[in-house]
Amino acid sequence: MASPEIEALTQALARLPGLGPRSARRAVLHLLKKRDAALGPLREALTAVDERLENCTTCGNVDTTNPCAICADPRRDQRALCVVEEVADLWALDRSRLFPGRFHVLGGRLSALEGIRPEDLSIDSLVRRIEAGGIDEVVLAMNATLEGQTTAHYIAERIERFPVRVTQLAHGLPVGGELDYLDEGTLAQALRARRPMA
Repeated sequence: MASPEIEALTQALARLPGLGPRSARRAVLHLLKKRDAALGPLREALTAVDERLENCTTCGNVDTTNPCAICADPRRDQRALCVVEEVADLWALDRSRLFPGRFHVLGGRLSALEGIRPEDLSIDSLVRRIEAGGIDEVVLAMNATLEGQTTAHYIAERIERFPVRVTQLAHGLPVGGELDYLDEGTLAQALRARRPMA
């Protein structure tokens, strides 16, 4: 039986996404075994982030600076804006290094079942950013769910009065995907979005 402090650490780690009780116990045992090499640096990193963590008032990203490193980067294309549901989506797209512009995090997606309305998201601040000018393209990078697509359509309607090109991420067959293993929704989207052979 572990001490209350070790058990509390295990339970705290088990609440993290992707970690269950068994994985959390393994992580705690590793931290205890490699105390100098792992536990100390982890404690210092958590303390530093906790003390400096901020929400970017421009895009909604989380970082240790405000504005965040992405918004403050002068090399970014200020004319292109990619709208995402969550910070995790922003980080995934930014990791790919394929989008050279800036981002806007909504903080979720519209959902009648969960009671999430437009005013619960940062849609108004998105509209103000577009209204301020200087943006030529808005990429709606919503998840390929019913709620994500509903959110994308709502935003498209809200910004249609502005002289910006509104685009959406392509949906359909993944690279390397086999038709036999794909669900019907993905196949249907791939058929609807078909294009001529080059």
